[in-house]
Amino acid sequence: MKYLILTNHSYMLWQFRRELIDKLAESGEVVISTPFVGHEEDFKKKYRCIETEVDRRGINPLKDVRLYRFYKKLLKSEKPDMVITYSIKPNIYGGYACRRLRIPYCVNVQGLGTAFQKRSLASVVTVMYKSALKKAKVVFFENKGNADEFENRGIVNRDRITVLRGAGVNLKYFEYKDYPSEEDGIHFLFLSRIMKEKGVDELIAAIKNLKQKYKEKVKFDFAGFFEDEYKETIEELNKEGLITFAGFQTDPRPFYAAAHCVVLPSYHEGMSNVLLEGAATGRCLITTDIPGCREAVDDAVTGFLCKKADAESLETALEKVLMQNRTEREAMGRRGRVKMEREFGKDMVVAKTVEWIEK
Repeated sequence: MKYLILTNHSYMLWQFRRELIDKLAESGEVVISTPFVGHEEDFKKKYRCIETEVDRRGINPLKDVRLYRFYKKLLKSEKPDMVITYSIKPNIYGGYACRRLRIPYCVNVQGLGTAFQKRSLASVVTVMYKSALKKAKVVFFENKGNADEFENRGIVNRDRITVLRGAGVNLKYFEYKDYPSEEDGIHFLFLSRIMKEKGVDELIAAIKNLKQKYKEKVKFDFAGFFEDEYKETIEELNKEGLITFAGFQTDPRPFYAAAHCVVLPSYHEGMSNVLLEGAATGRCLITTDIPGCREAVDDAVTGFLCKKADAESLETALEKVLMQNRTEREAMGRRGRVKMEREFGKDMVVAKTVEWIEK
């Protein structure tokens, strides 16, 4: 077998899919088409990589037409037995090229993203996805809510849908870590891109209230890229001591280990890897009651769910953790680790994915 993987981000592919790629390589050749934005040298040690320009966020018809033509030319020259696509533009333009050339392909929908949040854009994307996925062998989703959305819109039939547990979490890499000391306060960790859709506005509002109420008993640690619109805000919060900002981190494990609770009040997710990694480390979670987040939490057992885009609900959830004693917080984290072992292990997700690809 010859597998061709189309994606829009080499860093994310390495972080979350390298185990799957290694498994596919056991039964054939793997070629990767991706923009080089990190870990390309790691991939090149094992696989042939083709640098591909993909405008991840922009809507430029000329660039998108060029991408489609590139994929079509690539497919003709590589002649793969199976194509596997990730993220919206490779899914649509790669899928459509595969359909036209009658090459088998599997599609991964890793979340609905902003494309389905705006009605006018959602209708256009629906039509494009419906055409691109018409001949897909299987369409993988990371949560049932997203799968139902595609089925209800008539994009793909139920018989070609498979819901995975996200990308799964590597339980050996994200080991359970002993619960840390609470001498300098309870540390809540937000580890994600700092942007509106991750619930940052609601989190900041809650932080201001809780810091005023609990002073040094509560600490908020931030790690990740920030969108330009949040630069001044994050720098000011850091300066005032309301948060501790560490910037982007290539290895998040020490941050999970140092935290007492991981917080992600996101508006939409495919399946949050941050929540899976935090729970695997043995930390309780606070997140929104939405598809892609709620699956990672057993409410009031391994963490707490709050309402989407609701600062008061988020603050209440944060305060629930503060009101627990150390033993209760630690026990929640331990139960979270067990949940990851039972439901989200990387090996299980990889095995199920390969099973469907090779059917």
